[in-house]
Amino acid sequence: MTVSRHLEEAAEKLQEAARQIALAREGPNDYQNQRGWLEALTSYCEALADIHAYNNESIHEKLHALAGRAGLRKFPPSS
Repeated sequence: MTVSRHLEEAAEKLQEAARQIALAREGPNDYQNQRGWLEALTSYCEALADIHAYNNESIHEKLHALAGRAGLRKFPPSS
């Protein structure tokens, strides 16, 4: 699966988690609802982490493509 497809799936998960968080916030202040809110918040954080990782991977791929076009075969060492 491509990075862009992974990114799209993570964005869909983020939207669903945000919807679940909004529903939980409207509900009663009880144990069951707080558990649902916590699970939705966990899903939201995991989706954000996935989006961050896939964005980094996408940027990395683009930088390698640009370096290839510029004729760089070896990258200078990082400081």
